Amino acid sequence: MEQYKEIAPRLVGVREGIGWTPKEMADLLGVTEEKVLAFESGTMEIPVGYLLDVSRLCRVDLTTLISGREPHLKSYSLVRRNEGFSVDRRKDYDYKSLGYKFAGREMEPFLIEVPPKSGEDMTETAHRGQEFIYVLEGRLEVRLGGEPIIVEPGDSLYFNSETPHALRGLDGKPVRFLDVIL
Repeated sequence: MEQYKEIAPRLVGVREGIGWTPKEMADLLGVTEEKVLAFESGTMEIPVGYLLDVSRLCRVDLTTLISGREPHLKSYSLVRRNEGFSVDRRKDYDYKSLGYKFAGREMEPFLIEVPPKSGEDMTETAHRGQEFIYVLEGRLEVRLGGEPIIVEPGDSLYFNSETPHALRGLDGKPVRFLDVIL
């Protein structure tokens, strides 16, 4: 089962626990009521940006929304190699949360692997906040507001996440990078 089908009831529970209607939630998040209902129904893939917006607005930890488990560490969190929490939020990206054990995070660090794909297959997303990308392996194309930017190993890119953006690996190879969302 896709993970967004497991996340959907938690979104409903958070909204209803606060006492908001889907329309009130939509207005507060700056999205349509139809989108809120689609995400809450479990019939549509839920972007990480939407989950971040809900977690911030409702003061619920992102780990809790995604996994149903509460993070518990408050002074530090060590995540060993290959132990990041898998966030299966997109079929074409491999997300590993690197801060999932820490309660009260003010940023969301991820290790992400993006496959190569054609420019036509890139899917744009936008969400509140800022984002920092640091490429570890491979070459990454970030289409930022329609402009292609090539980011290579050792390069970093910091941008406003409200700018529509899409990613893909280049040269027929996947790309691995650190992504921090604030």
